[in-house]
Amino acid sequence: MSSGSMQLCYCGSQKSIETCCGPFLSGTCFPATAEELMRSRYSAYVTINIPYIIETTSPKFRKYYNPKSLLEWAENSTWISLEILSSAERRVKFVATYLDENGQLTRHVEDSRFEKVDGRWYFMDGN
Repeated sequence: MSSGSMQLCYCGSQKSIETCCGPFLSGTCFPATAEELMRSRYSAYVTINIPYIIETTSPKFRKYYNPKSLLEWAENSTWISLEILSSAERRVKFVATYLDENGQLTRHVEDSRFEKVDGRWYFMDGN
């Protein structure tokens, strides 16, 4: 495959989808860091992979997530870009830019917390 036809990952890593978030989204492997999980969750919103969003949310926090609401938000948003502002072991600060259902450009800035349980990273919450 030539580099000209390579599908870049949605998360903005400049890697191909096959070598970045693709394996996580398909369930063939799990993110090794909180930042990889954050990037893959963004890609899941872009590709409307709501089961992945729920599965990668900490079991302690899943009750706060409504799959139908997540689906509506993902479907009614046009995802533009993800920018990682800072990344530490258990925290990732980012800006997700998208057009909302009314076509309004929105910059969602969040400082997210993550936890590792039985060797897997999970999203907890964000401010």
